Amino acid sequence: MAGASILIVEDEPAIQELVAFSCGNSGYKVRRAESVGAAETAIRGELPDLVILDWMLPDRAGIDFLRELRKADRTRTVPVIMLTAKGAESDRVAGLDSGADDYVVKPFSPRELVSRVRAVFRRRAPEKSGETIAYGDLKIDPARHEVQVRGRTVRMGLAEFKLLTFLVGHPERVFSRSQLLDNVWGDHVFIEERTVDVHVLRLRKALMPVDAQHLVQTVRGLGYRLSAANDS
Repeated sequence: MAGASILIVEDEPAIQELVAFSCGNSGYKVRRAESVGAAETAIRGELPDLVILDWMLPDRAGIDFLRELRKADRTRTVPVIMLTAKGAESDRVAGLDSGADDYVVKPFSPRELVSRVRAVFRRRAPEKSGETIAYGDLKIDPARHEVQVRGRTVRMGLAEFKLLTFLVGHPERVFSRSQLLDNVWGDHVFIEERTVDVHVLRLRKALMPVDAQHLVQTVRGLGYRLSAANDS
């Protein structure tokens, strides 16, 4: 969604600036790294929602870094777009086989790159695409921070909005409290897992006037999910 964070790993200043401007102008939060080492430091501090990664970097090959991201539990699911001058078919295949979600060859169109970012978010994290998402009668407009159920607007706090948006982007899946903390609040934020319970209660309360509180379900011993099925 607008505000999702993107880490740009690119050592050419002009290209880094172009990508950063294009993504920032589209509503994304942008961080930059000019090497694999700098990218590792940035990711240790805060996990990005998506990485735009050059192949040819001064300290190590970007594709090797991509393979490492895919092996580590913390970064395995972070979407990655390779942005590189290496345009041979064998290079594209190697990049995609190593775990890239998309592969963009330089020179590139900034508008197309942003469009590909949105497309990756739609596939991997719909709640971060910036587009309206829905589950049954429930619709969320992330850009306007608006929730509607059967056409009726639902008022709720920012934390509850972020929690609901994430759950709507991944319906029927069960998430533990720790997973919700990492995905909704970020794995760099240190708050107790029981805080999730408080926000779930507030979210259900906000949905009560439109009779939709049953959608946010507790799965005993596991966590929470969004589902129209009978409660577990």
